[in-house]
Amino acid sequence: MSARQPATQQPATRQPAAPPSVTSRSAAPPSVTWTFTRLKLSLLRNGLRGSSGRTVAFVLSVVLVLLLGTGQLLGMVLLRGSEHAAAAVVPLAALMALGWAVMPVFFPGGDETLDPTRLVMLPLRARRLMPGLLAASLVGIGPLFTVLVVAGAVVALAHGVAGTAAAVLALPLAVLVCLALARAVAAVNVRLLTSRRGRDLALLSGLVIAVGIQLLNLGFQRLNEAGGLAALEPVAGVLAWVPPASAVAAVQSASDGAHGSASAQVALSAAALAVLLWWWHRSLERLMTSPDASTVQAATAPEKTRGRAGGTGLAGLLPPGRTGAVMLRSLRYVWRDPKTKVGWASSLGVGVLLPVVFAAQGNGSAYNACWVAGLLGVQMYNQFGQDYSGFWLVASTISSAREAYVEMRGRMLAIALIAVPYVAAVAVVCSAFLGEWRKIPEVLGLALGLLGVLLATGVFTSYRFPYSIPQDSGYKNVAPGQGSLAYLSIFGGMVIGVLLCSPLVALTVWLHLSGGHAWLWTVLPAGLLYGIAAPALVLRFAAPRVASRLPEILTAVSRG
Repeated sequence: MSARQPATQQPATRQPAAPPSVTSRSAAPPSVTWTFTRLKLSLLRNGLRGSSGRTVAFVLSVVLVLLLGTGQLLGMVLLRGSEHAAAAVVPLAALMALGWAVMPVFFPGGDETLDPTRLVMLPLRARRLMPGLLAASLVGIGPLFTVLVVAGAVVALAHGVAGTAAAVLALPLAVLVCLALARAVAAVNVRLLTSRRGRDLALLSGLVIAVGIQLLNLGFQRLNEAGGLAALEPVAGVLAWVPPASAVAAVQSASDGAHGSASAQVALSAAALAVLLWWWHRSLERLMTSPDASTVQAATAPEKTRGRAGGTGLAGLLPPGRTGAVMLRSLRYVWRDPKTKVGWASSLGVGVLLPVVFAAQGNGSAYNACWVAGLLGVQMYNQFGQDYSGFWLVASTISSAREAYVEMRGRMLAIALIAVPYVAAVAVVCSAFLGEWRKIPEVLGLALGLLGVLLATGVFTSYRFPYSIPQDSGYKNVAPGQGSLAYLSIFGGMVIGVLLCSPLVALTVWLHLSGGHAWLWTVLPAGLLYGIAAPALVLRFAAPRVASRLPEILTAVSRG
């Protein structure tokens, strides 16, 4: 037999690994700034994939922004050498900063990187996040337009070596102030932007833009009447010391040889940038280290619920019984439902804006206050459509004409609770602003009478021509196939309402033509009586028909 190997024999030992050399050390981590810039570009690219319509819309937006921005740039270059150049470009820079301040509030979905709470799980401090987020803000259509406008502003004002040096410094400074302002506002209001109220503000953005465009149009008309850009000199003088417009104004100061003023204006914008960065850093630190408010307040929710159940607040001021419950539900629709809120905000805003527009155009009249009565009276139309498919809960509680009467009366009183004092305030303020104090009784009487008549016709169209308001669509206010029904109910009801209000109008015209100006005050009590009697009579007539048409109404308002 062959001899066995001894049991104590040890296995072959491995050679020790060579110590790591200096050249084999791990590479340095990539720059956070470059990473966030590529992330923003990836978000833009991935958002356009798979949707040709979105790609076309994005390309058209880029083309329109380039055309508009280039036009602004060329227009301001043509102002170069004009004595009123600063009066035009300095307010424009301030308006640009205002747009960046409100953009995160009204367009929270326009930039996914505006929400810093999505980055709280990253092992990065706020000080390292800020350069990357600020660099990512430079990617997009808005920054491109801002750079073009600010470049045109500084080119229009730069003259000589000092002016050119100030322009080179003012251009990035003004753009950075705008970007930091947007980031700071977004960080402070991040809880609002990601909540239901933030989505409601996004829906209201269309109204804000429409009102802003109308105000700008009025401003341009006034400039033409007042003698051109010279009228903006006092405004530009004030805004020249408001960042970031002060950075643009520093170019003019440096070109004129006022180096002290130029230095102070640049320092003011730089200080504003430092304050905005500190504010932004503080908000980021708080968001990344503090717990979510929803978990902190969860323990106190039962106490708050018990407090609400006790009938305090608005519920305690409303009538008892079904009337108060219906009013409270309707008011909560106004406050919480996005589409109802947009409708009310549009009526309230446009109702005030129209008399102002007419007055600015030279067509001012106290009777223009009746516009707000007409717009608010339309809120009574299609009352059941805002319930959508949930109307079956309301229908299940109506078993008689009396209950239908109380239901419709509560909805009408909820509208009147807002509309009556608002209409009265607009009528009085409009008459006082135009110096037509004596017309307050007749204007107020006509406005309240028109409001009451439209509330009455709204009751009729609500049960006779109901239509659905889809809740899952952000832009459709009428279900497919019901558009003509909606137009017929609204415009037909308004025409009938104006015709029903013709006796009150005839009384006012007769008193004017017959020389009975001393009796024009009687239009006020006549309008109050008219505005109360018309809805009361229609409610009596419509209540049994509402109770008998509940299945048809439910079918109409539940269409998707």
